[in-house]
Amino acid sequence: MSNRPSLAIFARAVFPAIFAVALVACSGKKPPPPDAAVPVDTAKVIKKTVPDLIDAPGSVEPIDTVAVKSLVDGQLLEVRVKDGDEVKKGELLFKIDPRPAQATLAQTEAALAKDAAASDLAKAQLDRYEPVATKGFISADQMQQYRTAYAAAAASVKVDQANVDATKLTLGYTDIFAPIDGRVGRILVQAGNLVKANDTQPLITINRISPIYVNFSIPGLYVDRVRNAHSKGMLPVFASGDGIDGRIDGQMSFIDNAVDPATNTVKLRANFPNADERLWPGEFVNITLTLGTDTSALVVPDAAVKAGPNGTYVFLIKPDSTAEQRSVKVTRSVNGESMISDGLAENDEVVTDGQSRLINGTKVKSRSSEKTAAK
Repeated sequence: MSNRPSLAIFARAVFPAIFAVALVACSGKKPPPPDAAVPVDTAKVIKKTVPDLIDAPGSVEPIDTVAVKSLVDGQLLEVRVKDGDEVKKGELLFKIDPRPAQATLAQTEAALAKDAAASDLAKAQLDRYEPVATKGFISADQMQQYRTAYAAAAASVKVDQANVDATKLTLGYTDIFAPIDGRVGRILVQAGNLVKANDTQPLITINRISPIYVNFSIPGLYVDRVRNAHSKGMLPVFASGDGIDGRIDGQMSFIDNAVDPATNTVKLRANFPNADERLWPGEFVNITLTLGTDTSALVVPDAAVKAGPNGTYVFLIKPDSTAEQRSVKVTRSVNGESMISDGLAENDEVVTDGQSRLINGTKVKSRSSEKTAAK
């Protein structure tokens, strides 16, 4: 009876084992024992003061914006500022040809002088004939004519005086002054051009940028927290973003009186001194609003907290170096740290890396401890 089938079975059983042993021998590494501890990174639960922050995108808006326009028609004679200049309130910006207004003023003043003389004559006649009228030498109708003539002359004087005042006002409009402190934009009309009163295009736009506003919106669910915190005092904010070196401090100055139902957000405004003009109108920035601080808060690195079907959890390292999945309640996350309100105690040790290889009861060893021992 042939023994070839037995040899074939023996070869199929022995050769794979020999091949596996050869691979291990070639690699120079021993296969890990089945009960080896899983290396993980860990961190201690610490107690510290944690600020209550809300982050939101914001846009910078000048505190005042004025589009400077001419109030009279005429030729622009002088432009006293350059593009981008900083100006003070009352500074002369433009001069419009005053000669048409000056001519009109001369005419109105002449009319005033003429009617004033006529009024004086009418008054003199009235004063002369009133004593005679009392003695009955002049009829009542004639006396009434003198009174009417004087009243009409006096009224003409008032009209002329109003015309003189209006013309002087118009003449004053030929010099255009800065209505606010601020920085001007591009000059839109140059000297020599004709300008119109209240034209659609302004001569120049002035933005007041010190101080300056930043407008931002937050979710409607934060309204009650923000209002409660604001009722206790001014809330600090700071702005940051691309192109901004460091942070810029300010204060929240306004909460809108309604939540926008379309977006479920509420608009807020912060005021920044901006003395160094680091914030510029139209710029987009990141705003961080501080509502307060929580003292003695328990925190862990964000990497320690994982999300599961039953909520958030961490892997806690027990005294016997085994892992235990522990449900936790996260209040909020600030600067890479999660604030834990339930589930952990101070000095508990949690896993920050390597959770994917763990289940309840898995033996672990801390790589952090190994690094410390190596030093």
